[in-house]
Amino acid sequence: MLSRLQLATRVIKGPIQARTMASKASSFVKYNWQDPLNLDSQLTEEERMVRDAAKDYCQEKLQPRVTEAFLNEKFDKDIMQEMGELGFLGSTIDGYGCAGVSSVSYGLTAREVEYVDSGYRSAMSVQSSLVMHPINAYGSDAQKEKYLPDLGKFEYHPQILILTTSSIFVMRPINIAKGTKIGCFGLTEPNHGSDPASMVTTAKKVNGHYVINGSKTWITNSPIADVMIVWAKNLDEDGAIRGFILERGMAGLETPTIHGKLALRASITGMMMFDNVEVPEENMLPNVKGLKGPFGCLNNARYGIAWGALGAAEACLAQAREYTLERNQFGRPLAANQLIQKKLADFNSEIAIGLQACLQVGRLKDAKMLAPEMISMVKRNSTVKALEIAREARDMLGGNGVSAEYNIIRHSNNLEAVVTYEGTKDMHALILGRAITGMDGHSCIVSFKPRPKAPVICGHPGFSDSGDIRQGRWNNTTMNGAYLTGLPREMMRSVAGFPTYGRSFYLARATLDPPTSLCKTLFPAIDEWHDRLAAKELSPDTNDPIQPSATANEFIKVIKMLRKTFIQDSVLMMELRPCHPIWQHSICSDPAFLAFKKDLLQMEAQEHNSAHTLLQQ
Repeated sequence: MLSRLQLATRVIKGPIQARTMASKASSFVKYNWQDPLNLDSQLTEEERMVRDAAKDYCQEKLQPRVTEAFLNEKFDKDIMQEMGELGFLGSTIDGYGCAGVSSVSYGLTAREVEYVDSGYRSAMSVQSSLVMHPINAYGSDAQKEKYLPDLGKFEYHPQILILTTSSIFVMRPINIAKGTKIGCFGLTEPNHGSDPASMVTTAKKVNGHYVINGSKTWITNSPIADVMIVWAKNLDEDGAIRGFILERGMAGLETPTIHGKLALRASITGMMMFDNVEVPEENMLPNVKGLKGPFGCLNNARYGIAWGALGAAEACLAQAREYTLERNQFGRPLAANQLIQKKLADFNSEIAIGLQACLQVGRLKDAKMLAPEMISMVKRNSTVKALEIAREARDMLGGNGVSAEYNIIRHSNNLEAVVTYEGTKDMHALILGRAITGMDGHSCIVSFKPRPKAPVICGHPGFSDSGDIRQGRWNNTTMNGAYLTGLPREMMRSVAGFPTYGRSFYLARATLDPPTSLCKTLFPAIDEWHDRLAAKELSPDTNDPIQPSATANEFIKVIKMLRKTFIQDSVLMMELRPCHPIWQHSICSDPAFLAFKKDLLQMEAQEHNSAHTLLQQ
């Protein structure tokens, strides 16, 4: 009798099974390294045609220009007009002379443009996502009619019929612009990059128009822009961030070029300086207030960057593959080496997987099922992986890898900037981390110390700072409150409304508005004391158990410590944050009090008596 193993072996060798296995094998297709996961099969017919048209234009018109543009730090303004005529600019906007294609079509276009150069894609995405999008999404009808056709300029041509929607097939009249305009987007400031909430550019309404003062930097297209979207704090709305449309030629507006870049040299970058620039009231974007305005624009642009960066990575892969196949060392092509093949396989895998993620995000975007964190994920993933690929590919070319002839060093330099702008990889990691944990990690990171061992904050004189604590800043708007520890029992008993837990004292955020309520709640007599001290009534009163000079000294010490010692889960604010609402407009910033404090410190230097307890009964 045959064993089970022999039976299994005979079955496997049998002609019927062999035919079945052959049939299964024939169901596979040949691997296409240029489209490993068959992205093409997931696109609509219109999306394929958009991609092919973009590829033809980029290879025929952009590729021949790019090396000279990069070496000479030169941007050809005609490129914007050419892109406008092809429907690349503001392509997802429906109407106003724009093509009205899908988000995936826009991403595919960005991919083809950045296959040539990141600088060209930057110019295109700024115009589309950061200038035309906010006007379309947040602007008035009058603003849309005035600016979008000039910025987008899309005409009907039979050879680019593929870029049109069904409305073009029936030859609907289009509002054709008289001339192409170039736009730019002003958010980043010299001292505020990843922290736009701290911008210092301001707008104030004066006689029916807004007066803007401040500056912006690292602004793509600014030296040649005709239309500028500028974000500023409106002083008439308590500093709310608002968007304004500025135009070339406004008095007090300057846009100097930033020279000497080693990345994105084929696009033009500059600053924006506003010296009492008068902007008509109707130029303010009426339908958005706060950071959600610029962030909405940035999310659109980041989506295009995610596609585009992978286009640059594809160019590096193609160049490295071609070079290693042709380059012979030790009697055979470099590509025959296992290490080279491993690197090419890594490149191919990362690009293919990244493109699938971009495609899915694009579909969700059009279906209105998009979460902003998805864009952070693909922007971060694409740019980080693309930069790694460019660096490795440059190394594979040896000395030739640093030559402009082979393009890879240009892509590598460009991607160093792309991974940084519109949200660094670390900032996007924090966005994702917050979504995963529900905790904002933007603020505090240093060292740790358990809450039970938290240092005394205030109370008796002689408290000391502790260097072994986890430091941070209370700039997290999601915080519910703060813990104070080590307060005198008399103080904790005398203040109503705040629960105490053991030796901790919890302050709810709601009780800290307005800002002065913190001081007024902790020290019920603080206003009286302040008035006395500010008036410099320092003569001792034998009937008063609290000597004024000692009280003043302790008052200053406690206020100083409170500036340092807000706690949330053992996280201490160890530096003064004068811009935070808690400290704005407080008595500590009052000029009279500051002058008094100076005098008091001089008196303290001459005083020999020890200070009394702050809340001496």
